[in-house]
Amino acid sequence: MRVHICAVGRLRAGAELDLINDYSTRFDRTGRGLGLGPLSVSEVEDKKGGGMAAEGALLDRAVPKGATICTLDERGTLMSSPDFAQMLARWRDQGCSDLALIIGGADGIDPILRARADASLSFGKMVWPHMLARVMLTEQLYRAASILAGAPYHRA
Repeated sequence: MRVHICAVGRLRAGAELDLINDYSTRFDRTGRGLGLGPLSVSEVEDKKGGGMAAEGALLDRAVPKGATICTLDERGTLMSSPDFAQMLARWRDQGCSDLALIIGGADGIDPILRARADASLSFGKMVWPHMLARVMLTEQLYRAASILAGAPYHRA
């Protein structure tokens, strides 16, 4: 199952990008034997200032056709890392070939795109900067692959 992070905003060089690249590499390495990956990132930017609706349209175009969609949203489901790993495994085992994980802009995800989502995930009630949300998401993807592989990275 190919995994796509579709996010509003461009990530610049720096600590966040270094962490994302590290966890992405770890995920690809660990997930390969599990039928997970590769991981790709599609960044969109509304240069015309169209707001949430314009960002939603750009994100929608970044989602592969037929992909399972999971939004990252403060109103989403709180789940443990093992539960997240099991959700990924379930989608993979059901024949999902592409999973799109959506991170919206400063105003959130367009309601039309949010309504199309198969699932919605929350990192908690707090709102996180989008770049940190990407770091946390890539780390959780690596952690999920490690859990499914039976590796000792996750200690519950």
